[in-house]
Amino acid sequence: MIKAKKKYGQNFLKDESVVLRIIESMPKNNNKVVEIGPGLGDLTKQLVKYKDVRAYEVDRDLYSILRVEFINEINSGRLDLVLTDVLEVWNNNSSLYEEKYDLIANLPYYIATNIILNAFSDNNCENIIVMVQKEVADKFTVTSGDSDFSALGVIAELLCLENKIIIEVPPESFSPPPKVDSSVIYLKKDMTKTIDSKFNKFLKVAFAQPRKKLIKNLSAAYNKDVLSTLFIEFNINENIRPHELSSSLYSQIYTSL
Repeated sequence: MIKAKKKYGQNFLKDESVVLRIIESMPKNNNKVVEIGPGLGDLTKQLVKYKDVRAYEVDRDLYSILRVEFINEINSGRLDLVLTDVLEVWNNNSSLYEEKYDLIANLPYYIATNIILNAFSDNNCENIIVMVQKEVADKFTVTSGDSDFSALGVIAELLCLENKIIIEVPPESFSPPPKVDSSVIYLKKDMTKTIDSKFNKFLKVAFAQPRKKLIKNLSAAYNKDVLSTLFIEFNINENIRPHELSSSLYSQIYTSL
């Protein structure tokens, strides 16, 4: 039996009901599927029944097991199994697939946020259905006004037609069980929208100290008088905290600056 490796953040999902819930959530479209970190192939086994899948695996030992396990699917072209670090693929190419695809995966938690942000920037990726740490799931699905609203929430609201939690998953659904609760999230991208990379830096400044006033955070990088003028123009109270401002107003302030 293969042992989960800590360096790859491996926790193998063993709860079949969760796998089936993910499958039920798949959009009914003609998109291909990309899976990141197929692990022992429990989700892969279901995905290939419905769609052509490209699965990226970084662990050479698991890759060898999967090549044997899915020999028929690989030979028939239903599964394209790639041994590589997926973040390197994004560094070298603009997309993980040559045509429109949906990202469906149980993500390695230590790079989950990074993967989702890359998927947002990937013009071929339309839907994202991924298992992540519950804390990360909450950040991508909360709305402005909630105390947990952060830069990730702003990005998700601006780029998604839909962002929601599908199911919460307890640690005992995995082997070995992680020390945290997990959630499967569904992010449906608005394919007409993109975000400027400098906007991410602007948000980093805005949320640098979440409990301080937004104008104080922004003053660390932008002229205070200009900010005060913009706050008056957009009818924003100068005492507002970062989590209280709507995504559209963040967008408007950034565009004006």
